[in-house]
Amino acid sequence: MNVCIVAGARPNFIKVAPIVRAISLAYERGRDIHYTLVYTGREDDPTLEESLFDDLQIAPPQVFLGVDCENLNELTGQVMSAFERYLQGNPTDVVIVVDDLASTLAAAIVTKKQGIKLAHIVAGTRSFDISMPKEINRLVIDGLSDLLFTAGMGSSSVATREGAELSKIYMVGNILMDTLRFNLPRMRRPKVLDELGIVGDYFVFTLNRKALIAHPDNLAAMIQALLDNANGIPVVAPLRDNIAHVVRDISPSSLLFIPPLPYLEFGWLTSHAKGVITDSGNVAEEATFNGIPCVTLNSYTEHIETVNVGSNVLVGEDAGQLGQAVAKMARGEWKDCGLPERWDGRSAERIVQILMAIES
Repeated sequence: MNVCIVAGARPNFIKVAPIVRAISLAYERGRDIHYTLVYTGREDDPTLEESLFDDLQIAPPQVFLGVDCENLNELTGQVMSAFERYLQGNPTDVVIVVDDLASTLAAAIVTKKQGIKLAHIVAGTRSFDISMPKEINRLVIDGLSDLLFTAGMGSSSVATREGAELSKIYMVGNILMDTLRFNLPRMRRPKVLDELGIVGDYFVFTLNRKALIAHPDNLAAMIQALLDNANGIPVVAPLRDNIAHVVRDISPSSLLFIPPLPYLEFGWLTSHAKGVITDSGNVAEEATFNGIPCVTLNSYTEHIETVNVGSNVLVGEDAGQLGQAVAKMARGEWKDCGLPERWDGRSAERIVQILMAIES
């Protein structure tokens, strides 16, 4: 059985790494299963730091499609063309795609046009905002997929309501937890914390959403509310230079800006924080796994389990709600939280077992 795993951006590798390890283990145990890891971008992509694949304990991609394009429609077309050439020259039984990028959509379309079985990891996630390009991608990818691997009952229910056959839907859990569980013993304290003189409690603040950055006055109010209610606890902000520059311009503050960290250091940073304030769904999911109080700067989450069961609270883009939540964090008055069903770090094992059972 030949499995092609497609990654379209750095975060995808964090989710497909457990699949790579699970397939490699099955092969070592005598099963007839092989994988090829395909990256749609360039081999010298600056977002793929040298330590990434060592940190994830997987080999770099065997194939780079070399697409590098800012316009999403052009990128989709270029990935479709390059991936079609790859599939035509390489026998493939199943293509695995993950998440909801334009490159993911492109790979999904080509896979079905080539008559190859398509599996979607993190299927059934929805914002229910059709104005978001990623929401359109999710709808199309799920509609094309032969196998929908969902992270929870909510996502499975979405897929069912949208007409997917029950035989196609498998609730395998959140695969991001596989990577986290695997790497917990290997995570390391960032040296920058010593340089900043941080020895006790701290908060972590991350920011990436364009919708937040596009409204600088409100973002400035939110950051001020965060700092006003942190009760003197340092706020560490690992931000890319362009985003840190924006934040400094709109809100000169006492945020402790640091560069983005390698995976194992960032994992240590968030898992030892007193609380996390973020606009990233992935960061919020990891906080739930670690039992760390988390505030998400959004009005929705693709994985509502992080709110219903986990440690996550949604405050939208409301500075007042953010301030109240941070004040509770600082006082140690957070809600009781647990681990959502099947967020146990064994999703990849389930996925590989399902793939092999279907092919046998």
